[in-house]
Amino acid sequence: MKVKQIAVLGGSGFLGSALVAQLSAAGYAVKVMTRRRESAKHLLLLPTVKVVQTDVLNTASLRKELQGCDAVVNLIGILHQSKKISFERMHHQFPKQVAKLCAELNIPRLLHVSALGVSSNAPSLYLQSKYAGEQAVIKHLGAKATIFRPSVIFGRGDSFINLFAKLVKLLPVVMLAKPNCRFQPVFVEDVVKVMLASLEDSTSAGKCYELAGPKVYRLSELVSVVAQAVGKRPMIVGLNDTLSYMQAFFMEWLPVKLMTRDNVRSMEVDNVSQQPLPFGIRATPLEAVMTDFLNGQNPRNQYNQLRVTAGR
Repeated sequence: MKVKQIAVLGGSGFLGSALVAQLSAAGYAVKVMTRRRESAKHLLLLPTVKVVQTDVLNTASLRKELQGCDAVVNLIGILHQSKKISFERMHHQFPKQVAKLCAELNIPRLLHVSALGVSSNAPSLYLQSKYAGEQAVIKHLGAKATIFRPSVIFGRGDSFINLFAKLVKLLPVVMLAKPNCRFQPVFVEDVVKVMLASLEDSTSAGKCYELAGPKVYRLSELVSVVAQAVGKRPMIVGLNDTLSYMQAFFMEWLPVKLMTRDNVRSMEVDNVSQQPLPFGIRATPLEAVMTDFLNGQNPRNQYNQLRVTAGR
């Protein structure tokens, strides 16, 4: 079946914005659902994109918006939980809700984004909840679902590489938790290419893909690479496990959470994969594009260019 109408949950975020822009460029009719229309205003003028303000956590509202769709993409996730919103709700119960609605409405495809390193006995609640979400999707949809497990995703507007870029610009000394944890960052546009290819390839249904970049870095190495890209040379001090958890504990009291103890527990597991990107897509090296997006123009400008091309 040819996919025509796609619903994207989490379409106004970092990965979602990149995906929606390319879905639109490819001619798909895209429905982006968001609780705050203002958060998706950069997508409003993209051709073939419709932004709908609704509460996606409300089953009746979500059912109404998913009717008539040929595919659903679930990108919704949180890095930190709170009293108001939990990993269990967003990473397990919500994907289950989406999968059950896809089955009920006979929607033939669901693309679900999870995370690298998930398992039932993972050291963090984040990774455990992501795994539970995968299992719920498989239980209710089976071969109709495609699951993606990306490493940390980088690109214009990301919350990982850009965060370290800000820190090394501000601080002469960077105190780094879990400095030896290994990451394999993957470029956002490569992730988008994989997801687009998956939509076009029916044999991807029922499969799980690990998505990682071409190079593995220890966290301390990664921060050094970022510092070099922005022309800074801070002292990087790696913390042992005890100090890593102490740092995270105190950071949990900040108005804006940068790190929690659960994040540190996630870093007990290396964020790497032996699998190449599927569909013959070549992974983009971080160093090939990092300087451009760290020192380049506003991330929303790529959507402005698409509007110009479309005459909107």
